[in-house]
Amino acid sequence: QVHLAESGGGSVHAGGSLKLSCVVSGLPFADYCLGWFRQGPGERQAVAAIDTDDSTHYADSVKGRFTISKDRFKGTLILQMNSLKPEDTAMYYCAAKPYGGAWETLAFYEWWGQGTQVTVSS
Repeated sequence: QVHLAESGGGSVHAGGSLKLSCVVSGLPFADYCLGWFRQGPGERQAVAAIDTDDSTHYADSVKGRFTISKDRFKGTLILQMNSLKPEDTAMYYCAAKPYGGAWETLAFYEWWGQGTQVTVSS
């Protein structure tokens, strides 16, 4: 059974940092593209993703501030978020998809976690 579990959310002031983790079980970790998405008042949007070859992708709004990585030994996806802004406030979700398809397209992701809340105050 596939299971994704996020942790690490919380409340910080603008300029602060948070590190999100997502433990992935039930999947051959190295064979799937893993991504982070977020949903505030609007639609769920792609934040970052890491492919099977470890290439990374970022939304323009987080480039230079967020870093996605994965720990194969622990089966964990990580999102390091620095220089946080109030507009980063959202529920953050990790997700996994098979190889292929645009990294930012939600429909390609087959498995999702329950989310972790990030709140950034000004």
